[in-house]
Amino acid sequence: MKVTIFGSGYVGLVTGACLAEVGNDVVCIDIDAGKIERLNRGEVPIYEPGLDTIIKRNMAAGRLQFTTDIDLGVSHGLFQFVAVGTPPDEDGSADLQYVLAVARSIGERMRDYRIIVNKSTVPVGTADKVRGAVNEVLARRGAAMEFDVVSNPEFLKEGAAIEDFMKPDRIVVGTDNPRTTELLRALYAPFNRSHDRMVCMDIRSAELTKYAANAMLATKISFMNELANLAERLGADIEKVRVGIGSDPRIGYHFIYPGCGYGGSCFPKDVKALERTARDAGYPAQLLQAVEAVNDRQKEKLFEKINAYFQGDLAGKTVAVWGLAFKPNTDDMREAPSRTLMDALWQAGAKVRAFDPVAQEEAHRIYGDRADLILCDSPESALQGADALAVVTEWNVFRSPDFDEIKQTLTRPAVFDGRNIYDPAHMKAQGFDYFAIGRGTA
Repeated sequence: MKVTIFGSGYVGLVTGACLAEVGNDVVCIDIDAGKIERLNRGEVPIYEPGLDTIIKRNMAAGRLQFTTDIDLGVSHGLFQFVAVGTPPDEDGSADLQYVLAVARSIGERMRDYRIIVNKSTVPVGTADKVRGAVNEVLARRGAAMEFDVVSNPEFLKEGAAIEDFMKPDRIVVGTDNPRTTELLRALYAPFNRSHDRMVCMDIRSAELTKYAANAMLATKISFMNELANLAERLGADIEKVRVGIGSDPRIGYHFIYPGCGYGGSCFPKDVKALERTARDAGYPAQLLQAVEAVNDRQKEKLFEKINAYFQGDLAGKTVAVWGLAFKPNTDDMREAPSRTLMDALWQAGAKVRAFDPVAQEEAHRIYGDRADLILCDSPESALQGADALAVVTEWNVFRSPDFDEIKQTLTRPAVFDGRNIYDPAHMKAQGFDYFAIGRGTA
């Protein structure tokens, strides 16, 4: 099948690469000429394990191409995937300007039937706006042309996106036309063989499903962080509590790991957008408001612990930070807890020596050159001259370090574990001042 993808960001690249991998003819469109030039040179602008290999293989096979030519894109694909950004507006709502710009571009250029597939995370009612934008342009053209709008939200985890796309646990399709449903079923057939993963529904339900999924997962995280803060005050160990409740199959172990808050491009944005959607519908979504508030507060926990340890005197101190990305296996630092921590440390007059396996370049892009931030080339070099260590991202490389070297290198044996990856008894036996989340005194 012929497929066009508008947007060569995270979702667009993964979608385009995986659809090409199973034999489709895919054209990816982006208005950023620099990004397209990089992609055509074989340079993938995001870090996602395995993505660069799939892109290069399918470009070489002629099944995947990148261009800024919108005319080519609209004429190419029966399926017109919209995978552009929907950043949060000032009021927390999703900004649909890029989605609607693509819709108008398609309406201006289409010559026959097209299926416009909303892959971007969009609020309920966006399909209606997309349909209205296309119809408006077609009316100006004096053209009467059939088209359909589909909601097909993505459920990709950064760091495991290829696996999620190639072996999905569900494929949500929202349509109001049975024929379109069958065309989408044919497109997704290679990913839907062992059992039927297609979940078909009306368009508005599909749009809400994406936000509901992310809001539910964010709620689980914030709930566990709330319990962790309570555990500290009660002298309980949240990790033992986690095992105790996770063994209940109604709860399960997924997304009940306490820590220093969630970040990334999805959870913070989507919780805000869903809360705003509820407000616009006249419903005060108090739980969503609390999920966001708890997470904002949780991101400050590491700094609070570090500041208390140094009795409020961080001026001139240096803190080693292990992990900058919001989660392992990505270079994404959007809304990352590391950013909240570093901003607070700098405001208190401290310096940061940081290491992340893949997010170094992204950190330099965000912060540039500054005297109070040293980006180091290894976990060990980040410890040099540091007064304390803060573990912010649970990369595997941090899980079994040389504790003797850490203790000998730090000027003080202080470790602040924002992901609870070390055993408190072991750290105490090693002579560390060890502070985790929900595993000791507040």
